[in-house]
Amino acid sequence: MSKLITADMTIYEAIKLNPACAEILVSVGMNCLGCSMARGETIEQAAAVHGQNADDLVRKMNAVK
Repeated sequence: MSKLITADMTIYEAIKLNPACAEILVSVGMNCLGCSMARGETIEQAAAVHGQNADDLVRKMNAVK
């Protein structure tokens, strides 16, 4: 993976960039990856709604292969 995931990316963009990120999101309770919000909601916005720290989440997503 050459491009890093950032908090201002949408969930859809992050999963498209690295499909393995879906497992990280599900592990923190973000189970609606296929819903319409995934295409328009940023990781930062989703993290706030789900009570997660966006920076920690992005770090985990960039570490997964």
